[in-house]
Amino acid sequence: MANGLEVRVPFCDYRIVEYAFNMPWHLKALGGREKGIVREAFRGILPDSIIDRKKSPYPKTHHPEYFRLCAAAAERILEDKTSPLHEILDREGVEEIIRHPDGIISPWYGQLMRAPQILAYLVQLDYWFRVNKVKIVF
Repeated sequence: MANGLEVRVPFCDYRIVEYAFNMPWHLKALGGREKGIVREAFRGILPDSIIDRKKSPYPKTHHPEYFRLCAAAAERILEDKTSPLHEILDREGVEEIIRHPDGIISPWYGQLMRAPQILAYLVQLDYWFRVNKVKIVF
């Protein structure tokens, strides 16, 4: 995770990944469910309450203090002319998110990400660019 990779231990063998990649969709979505074939493979091994439960997104906080801290960090990035993001950020767009966090009406980046998560993403991106000495060249 420190390198931005997410690997699920049971699926990290490249042969399993190659096999699953070539598997027809009707098997992957067996029974009309995401991860259908995996669910059925573990039926009888894991409790049905786990096999049949609804998929849930990664938990996130809606705590106002979390948003406040993310907004303050994003504002510091906007003010910092040495930030690697300085030339590519839509300053007005970020300020709009900070001023009106509930204005984001649809999830961003295929997730259930809203204002705090978007701002935290910008902070993480700025940090990663700095640590890895990334220079954006036009």
